[in-house]
Amino acid sequence: MDASIAIQVLPKVESKKEVIAIVDEVIDYIKSTGYTYQVGAFETSVEGDYEGLMELVKQCQLIAVKAGAPSVSAYVKIAYTPKGDGLTIAEKTDKHQH
Repeated sequence: MDASIAIQVLPKVESKKEVIAIVDEVIDYIKSTGYTYQVGAFETSVEGDYEGLMELVKQCQLIAVKAGAPSVSAYVKIAYTPKGDGLTIAEKTDKHQH
């Protein structure tokens, strides 16, 4: 693992129901990638290889549009550690989980 991201996908739709349905499809895609991930209230954290995660960011937006969003905003944080010695999601959060 040489990278981790946090991604928040915001589909531009009218109802909360539509937002939830579209975001659920994006999260289902993230789950299907096989990457280690953690869903949070505002964003989803994912760790893996840099190139793969950049493709994941692209696909999350395309999936939201395919699921019915006429447009989508995505807020992304990227941590890149070329030597592969970055902190994992577990190292960052396990002690805080209940």
